[in-house]
Amino acid sequence: MGDFFQNGIITTLHDLGTDNLEKMESRLSNIFKRRDIALILPIIPRDLNSESFNDIIEELKQAPYISEVVLSLGQTQDIKDFVEARRKLRQLPQTHTVVWSSGPGVKKLYDLLAENYLNVGPDGKGRGVWTGLGYVLSNRKLWVIAVHDCDICNYSRRMLARLVYPVALRGMDFEFAKAYYMRVADKIYGRVTRLFFTPMVRALQMMLGRNHFLDFLHSFRYPLSGEISMTRPLGHVLRIPGDWGLEIGTLSDVYRRVSLAHVCQVDIADTYEHKHQEMGEDPQLGLVKMATDIAKVMMRTLAGQGIIFPSGFFLTLRASYVNMANEAVNQYAGDASLNNLPFDRHSEYQAVELFTEAITRAGERILEEPTDLPRIPSWNRVISALPDFFEQLADVVHAENDMAEKKLAES
Repeated sequence: MGDFFQNGIITTLHDLGTDNLEKMESRLSNIFKRRDIALILPIIPRDLNSESFNDIIEELKQAPYISEVVLSLGQTQDIKDFVEARRKLRQLPQTHTVVWSSGPGVKKLYDLLAENYLNVGPDGKGRGVWTGLGYVLSNRKLWVIAVHDCDICNYSRRMLARLVYPVALRGMDFEFAKAYYMRVADKIYGRVTRLFFTPMVRALQMMLGRNHFLDFLHSFRYPLSGEISMTRPLGHVLRIPGDWGLEIGTLSDVYRRVSLAHVCQVDIADTYEHKHQEMGEDPQLGLVKMATDIAKVMMRTLAGQGIIFPSGFFLTLRASYVNMANEAVNQYAGDASLNNLPFDRHSEYQAVELFTEAITRAGERILEEPTDLPRIPSWNRVISALPDFFEQLADVVHAENDMAEKKLAES
């Protein structure tokens, strides 16, 4: 059963089970006549031919209110992957473009940025989203910008409609929307949120007292979701991390730049299923790496607000976190038992132990360099340094897509 409880300091838009997809899409189609909507899909080669991505393409065919679909392809320099990405998008009735964010043309532009002391970071999801965002901003017609992942196993266009609606509809007056949903299938998922992020935020609240930024983060029901929508002006000024801290880093910058009255979270699905990351023990891989990067983003944001980390701070944080996380394990064990779901306490406690080490590593890095936050420059800064950069990016993207089309026509 859904609820209508407004908790925290941002607006929550619930799924009350009374919406009408046909009416919602009709209103979005009317909005489309005045405010064009773009969808950015960050993707890597292994997902191009997945069943999930094929299903997403099929659903997008029935979303005429989307003006342009931008597929941001990263982590490959193989032209075959780029051509395959273009082939996949040819099915769509909307304008569609592949931004090859790790390709040779865009790499030359990254080099140009580096020459102007603008570092865009390593090849990853953050850089891919940022590059796709730049291409969208190069088209002045596109006003509402949505982003979602390409590995959603139970995708439906209703998810997309609910995601863009709060920002697209002028009367709702939101500049940023973040999706939330229930991460339950054969068991309870969402380990990084359940066992790391939320317990750590609560531990920090206990240690630091009332902190508006922490209250903001704690207001989101699923802060690590990859589905967001925003207005064009926000896209110009937003700074995002290039590492695993993408989602929390984005929220941190939204907190700095947007009045909380214009921020919302929206329930987009009864359940949400996607590929699950392995926990692993390597600090440079999987969920442990993700947790470390998230902790670094949070701590450096707090440092930027004037919070001082005295000697012993991170030792106390570890102890407080472990207490909060173990309590969370007990809470979810009860939840799983009542709902007849399997629950492996041992693996949950193992996850807490690994996440504890992530806090230690993050703390060591922050004490070494408290300001070393790997954020990509905002697009406003890029354009102030290189006024014609949007045009250069669009020219490269269009040329590469034309090349891919010629190869497809020849095959």
